[in-house]
Amino acid sequence: MNLPNKLTLLRIILVPFFIIAMLVNFPFHYLVAGCIFGIASVTDTLDGKIARSRNLITDFGKFADPLADKILVLTALVCFLQVGLLGSFGAIPVIIVLFREFAVSGIRLVAASSGKVVAANIWGKIKTVSQMVGISVIFAMQVVLEILGAMKVSTGFITEVFYYIGNGLIWLSTVFTLISGIIYLKDNISFLKDN
Repeated sequence: MNLPNKLTLLRIILVPFFIIAMLVNFPFHYLVAGCIFGIASVTDTLDGKIARSRNLITDFGKFADPLADKILVLTALVCFLQVGLLGSFGAIPVIIVLFREFAVSGIRLVAASSGKVVAANIWGKIKTVSQMVGISVIFAMQVVLEILGAMKVSTGFITEVFYYIGNGLIWLSTVFTLISGIIYLKDNISFLKDN
């Protein structure tokens, strides 16, 4: 197994540790969860750059890299929903992302049954980057709140502002998710017509 594929697997292996850091309430747990998410996100950038620069692109990598992204992002969104960071309508973007990811994965499976591997397109990469940036900003804001809370600083107004910023970023990434899903379906509908 080459280095880019090992980095992809590392991203998946980090997910359970991320979940523990998110859902177990200990001092600065958002800082720990954010660092794990950050490390996993960096592996996403590194595996692609290394694979392209060293000509190590494999069918496994084309399939596993987007899958690892989906697992990481969906885990973060579901955890955000669980701890109340996405608010009363937070399930809507999570459902949209889940629907898009299942639809795209279904097309990939149909293509794979025909012996073809469908790699992510530029819109899929934009979608993933927007999701990871939004999630990372939410973590940064939660870490600020953790630090202010430890310093016994009142955070009422700041918490509200951060809430709206975080939700705005998640909804923005959801728009990119919809666009990328529509383009992906349009570009790959032939796999469904042929089967």
